[in-house]
Amino acid sequence: MSPQRHRRRWVRLDNASNIFLAARSDVDTKVFRMSAELDHEVDPALLQQALDATFERFPLYHAVLRRGVFWYYLQDSDLRPVAEEETEHSCAPIYQADRRTLLFRVVHHRRRVSLEVFHALSDGTGALWFLTDLLDAYTRRRFPEGAPGSPEHPDPPPEEVPAGDGAQAAEEVHELTTDSFAHYFRRRRRARRARVSHEEEFSREAAPAVLRVEEAEAVITEGPTAGSPTAGSSPVQEGAAPPPAPWAPAAPPPARRVHRVRGTRTPDHRTRVLELTMPARPVLALAKHEGAAMSMYLTALFFAAIRRTPAGAAGAATLTASVPVNLRQFFPSTSARNFFATITVEHTYGEGDDSLGAVARRLQESFSAEATPEALEEKLHRLIRVERSPFARIVPRPLKDTLLSLVNRANNRSLTVAISNLGRVTLPEPAASHVGRMLFHVSAARPQFCAISHGDLLTISFTSPFVENDHVREYARLLAEAGIEVSLAASRTTEAELAEVGR
Repeated sequence: MSPQRHRRRWVRLDNASNIFLAARSDVDTKVFRMSAELDHEVDPALLQQALDATFERFPLYHAVLRRGVFWYYLQDSDLRPVAEEETEHSCAPIYQADRRTLLFRVVHHRRRVSLEVFHALSDGTGALWFLTDLLDAYTRRRFPEGAPGSPEHPDPPPEEVPAGDGAQAAEEVHELTTDSFAHYFRRRRRARRARVSHEEEFSREAAPAVLRVEEAEAVITEGPTAGSPTAGSSPVQEGAAPPPAPWAPAAPPPARRVHRVRGTRTPDHRTRVLELTMPARPVLALAKHEGAAMSMYLTALFFAAIRRTPAGAAGAATLTASVPVNLRQFFPSTSARNFFATITVEHTYGEGDDSLGAVARRLQESFSAEATPEALEEKLHRLIRVERSPFARIVPRPLKDTLLSLVNRANNRSLTVAISNLGRVTLPEPAASHVGRMLFHVSAARPQFCAISHGDLLTISFTSPFVENDHVREYARLLAEAGIEVSLAASRTTEAELAEVGR
């Protein structure tokens, strides 16, 4: 295929992505970041070589975003990424309507390598695939003696190599292709019903090979919802913890007034980031003891932390959380594009048992009831039918952006927090031996947190557009009271904190 023809390849944005264009702002850039801390200073030259190799295996990441009269679309380009020393604040804007740029960046600082992605391109799971292959390519170059195939680490037999894992499958599965929403949810009901039993059986066998996360609930993103990273989904949450699908009508007003965290905006709109690091096994044991998955336990812990702050104690009794769900676990897909849905869980204090364990179990029951193939398929089919209606097709893109922005604002008023949990990441050797902490966070229009673990280190990253961080302090105290050893790192955000850098 000639370069000229290759550049003309294009696809419409997937159904989870349009909201990110309409809802992005100076405060919430719809960018999410994944990072890995190495046991050595990053070699910039080798990182660039690894990025060049990984980039070739991910044609999706060659795309730029273009605007049509009625919709946005991704178009192939001949641009090349450059791994640069980190100079901007975390989750700085990537997409700019008046510039033709790639929708991701790779930066490094001392021992940390970071991948930042505009959520319209990919969710948390898709971005994690890219970062995993990047780390694999880099560490193979940096430590050739520890790479598979060397005398110290001979290649495993072919049957022991997981299908769809890493670079072997990347070139085949990460093309600039039609989104998985179109594949699964635009068919007639009769066809879907005929295959539902077969897909459920297949997904149980295929999903562990496709995903690189090992937590039972396998939520992303979005996010994202990333929120979605969508990371995941994305960046679950898609994924960052992403907002609901763009074609969804505005949600009806909640039956109860929902508590919303408010505060003083950061001076230059940068996202405030605070990272809590702790051993993963004790936290997982606490969640299992309470009869909940880790995501719901961490959410219940967040609700409890909010209630311990002065504003939370005096605010509304109902707290809600938006949780992205990685649809790949139910509908097998190897696409790196956004493929997630969101579920909202809530708890109202003062109407029963408000202990941490009781709240976690109630959230788990609510989440599990909605996170089924049948419930998700029905929801997504209904929403896509609205998005594909004749009226929606003829509405010009600028008007669609305005309507979707209003939908997003209405949704934000009914949420206390958005979360995204990428679970436990398994890296190939030699990357696994040279990577310590992995981190994941998103830009934020409201307080939100993202969790990810590697080895036995769990990192929970809190992001917020506000300077205040009372709820994070209380969150750390709750973990400490439960016997968890926690360390805290915070980004510099205020003028006084930034001034200290230059001293």
